[in-house]
Amino acid sequence: MSLTPAELEALRLSLLVASVGTAASLLPALGIAWALARYRFPGKILLDGLIHLPLVLPPVVIGYILLVGLGRRGIIGAWLYESFGITFAFTWKGAAIVAAVMGFPLLVRALRLSIETLDDGLIGAARTLGAGPFRAFMTVTLPLITPGLLTGAILAFARALGEFGATIAFVGNIPGQTQTLPLALYSALQLPGGEEAAWRIVLISTLFAVALLGLSELSNRFLTRRLTGTRP
Repeated sequence: MSLTPAELEALRLSLLVASVGTAASLLPALGIAWALARYRFPGKILLDGLIHLPLVLPPVVIGYILLVGLGRRGIIGAWLYESFGITFAFTWKGAAIVAAVMGFPLLVRALRLSIETLDDGLIGAARTLGAGPFRAFMTVTLPLITPGLLTGAILAFARALGEFGATIAFVGNIPGQTQTLPLALYSALQLPGGEEAAWRIVLISTLFAVALLGLSELSNRFLTRRLTGTRP
């Protein structure tokens, strides 16, 4: 059941893509979640709907939209390539963008729920005691929303690991460059006698998914106990 070099490369690439995509999403997700939870503004419903589109649209549609927008001849991609020599289509960086887009709604939703449950009295008390906005955020707000942040990040990471349709539509299935675990599974199923390789990839993907879901639950319980001062 040991993985082949090609399968190990697909695993490495999957972890890289999911990590970069999730990390790149954290600050934008926090800003948007804060705006949705704390403010009323024109177009709020539209913004909320756009953010959640990756959850309801077929992933291939998302991949095609990214290709049209960020491909070398795309609306934005052509300008990036001609001005800075930057290209995302058919590269691992493009796969990381797909990971960020597909996991973004889960991260925003988890953060928004945490922000909506904040006790404004605690933040007000910190400001009354002399803490500025930044210090109050770092010492009061951020610790209180950490369970939601961590849960959302883990779910977004897990979603990125399992992404297939948007990835193959935007960056293709290039071994060693864009072939993540789901794409490696797809390739194995196209080959005669590829069932053994397929089962190995299914097993490793399932183990990662179960481990991430368990980590999400355990970390949420641990942080909740720390914040509330309760014991297991």
